[in-house]
Amino acid sequence: MLKPVISFALAALGTLAYGQEGPAAADLAKAERAYYPVTSVPVPAGEVLEVSGLEMMPDGKLAVATRRGEIWMAAEPGSAAPSWQRWAQGLHEPLGISFSDGWVWATQRPEVTRMKDVDGDGRADLFESVGGRWGINGDYHEYAFGTRPDKDGAIWNVLCLTGSGDSRSLFRGWAVRVFPDGRSEAVASGIRSPGGIGFAPDGECFYTDNQGPWNGSSSLKHLKIGSFQGNPTGNNSFELAEAKGISTGVLNKRPVSPVSGSRIAAERAKVEEFVPPAVVLPHGILGHSPTGMCYDSTGKFGPFRGQMFVGEQTFSTLQRVFLEKVNGVWQGAAFAFLSGFGSGNIATLMTAEGVLYTGGSDRGWGAKGGKPFALERVNWNGKMPYEIHEMRAKQDGFELTFTQEVDVKTAADPASYGALAWTYIFQGGYGSPEVDKLTPKIVAVEVGADKRSVRLKLDTLTKGHVHAISAPGLRSAEGQSLLHATGYYTLNEIPLE
Repeated sequence: MLKPVISFALAALGTLAYGQEGPAAADLAKAERAYYPVTSVPVPAGEVLEVSGLEMMPDGKLAVATRRGEIWMAAEPGSAAPSWQRWAQGLHEPLGISFSDGWVWATQRPEVTRMKDVDGDGRADLFESVGGRWGINGDYHEYAFGTRPDKDGAIWNVLCLTGSGDSRSLFRGWAVRVFPDGRSEAVASGIRSPGGIGFAPDGECFYTDNQGPWNGSSSLKHLKIGSFQGNPTGNNSFELAEAKGISTGVLNKRPVSPVSGSRIAAERAKVEEFVPPAVVLPHGILGHSPTGMCYDSTGKFGPFRGQMFVGEQTFSTLQRVFLEKVNGVWQGAAFAFLSGFGSGNIATLMTAEGVLYTGGSDRGWGAKGGKPFALERVNWNGKMPYEIHEMRAKQDGFELTFTQEVDVKTAADPASYGALAWTYIFQGGYGSPEVDKLTPKIVAVEVGADKRSVRLKLDTLTKGHVHAISAPGLRSAEGQSLLHATGYYTLNEIPLE
């Protein structure tokens, strides 16, 4: 069973980590469900659905891929008794499925495949290998996660390293884009152990990477074309590709290797291709193993339209992420959102109706939820939670907006807030403790005229640090405490104004 993780942030801010157990954790899960009920979706009796991919089909059926190589279709998935049919089997651990141009597309470990039910009997009978010129050697950790098609119809795929810390197959630790005509294009290097990948509404691609070598903490990363993501282990594929006569395309040269024991902010200045993590998901506080993501573009899932929801496998939770672009670099804040799921969440899906589906398994690493697999549905019930809505960086601090009007007295009081800042060692060793710790002082507070925002002026901001801003003393106009009182902002860039 998971044990509480005590960190600098936890101790100083009194934050409840999602790995903790007991009455406080149970009370939080109950409080969250007062706004976002979680419903278990009944699955076929006797079957093991270790959910690894989700897609809504044009006919309203929910397509569910599993780690065991199957795709199931659930008719009326929102009902108390969905009707299930096994649509495909024999795939190699698909981690990402989508529907486009009359085909179901899946990223398997060795390739991108498309499938179709030609004779209309409810089972796929046409399978075509689309492409994916990456290597695979049977290692347990050589997972491949894929997106839905981009504007060009291409599937973006992020490829785990061999054994989580080596690269013994071509393009392991890379991202590869596969086009419908079978062409493959290397997109980025420097990846370690992705857990999910997806597109923002504007078409930008993001993925989650797990704590380990060159990753002090798990994080959400911007998958910029031509970028280096920080882990040099897979850069041997520059030579492997050249030996096989395979072009690395936009990645026309091997990036300079970062210095182990340094800091990301320092190495960014030396490695021109290096794109820093957009949002650090503090290890042991928000989770251990972030996975798949989805956006609410509907406005039907509560007040968080345009924000991202990220699955968490180990802690069996969902996290919420607010993103912004500052000085041309993506960064933003992570918040706890919803806990107490049945198993380790791997895949997420937001439907056009504003319903979030998530599911996964505990195989390999275990999961706090306790069940070997689960498929669950989250609905917003129309009640407004009192939450930090957005957290934006300013030249001298942060602007926080809220989902409800604030109590002006507590909002204007600097004692209602707390601030911490830290970073991680950027190193080839596994993970990192919180280091270079700071306790910024909140020197001024300005409450917005709309009573839904505050400007916090800090005596210091530190580029490259996670800034944890907490508001435990802040009350709503109706006297409520924040449901989740802390935002964790990754300050890659300080705004110029």
